[in-house]
Amino acid sequence: MGRIVRSDYYFEEPGPDNTKDIVEALTKRLEETGIKTVVVASDSGETALELGKKIDGKAKLVVISMETVAKDVRAALEKMGAIIHENCIPAFRAKNLGYMKNTYYTLGQGFKVAVEVVVMATSEGAVKSGEDVIGVGGTGKGADTALIVKAALPDDILGKDIGRRLEIREVIAMPLVKKWW
Repeated sequence: MGRIVRSDYYFEEPGPDNTKDIVEALTKRLEETGIKTVVVASDSGETALELGKKIDGKAKLVVISMETVAKDVRAALEKMGAIIHENCIPAFRAKNLGYMKNTYYTLGQGFKVAVEVVVMATSEGAVKSGEDVIGVGGTGKGADTALIVKAALPDDILGKDIGRRLEIREVIAMPLVKKWW
């Protein structure tokens, strides 16, 4: 068996001040892994724009927003080729998976969000179940967590078919301290 050695980022505090480092870390991981899809939580679309400019077509960008993205931001994202899903209901709330939400919160709000947006993108058909993708979330605004996740539909997260289950493959970056906004 081989081994893989990579650099991960750990932040002393959660929050939007980590966004630039998240963009840098996941851009590097895209190059190292060949992953072709990034799913980002971005209610205003600003975090997605920052990320989209940096990955510049190297990967498909899927934007999950709980709100309506401003028209000018939406237009800029669409020009980049981003797939945008607006006014989304968080997956763990929609499927009555509160226990999952609370479990992921032990790893941080950004961690929970990064996993949840991958599930949401899979439910929307923007990501194929079983595909390895990078999920990006944050604590409050911006981004402070990036993960490599094997995507799954909500019913398969802990389903009987182990091969269809969601998996956290790698932590690319996350805060060490957890806060709840």
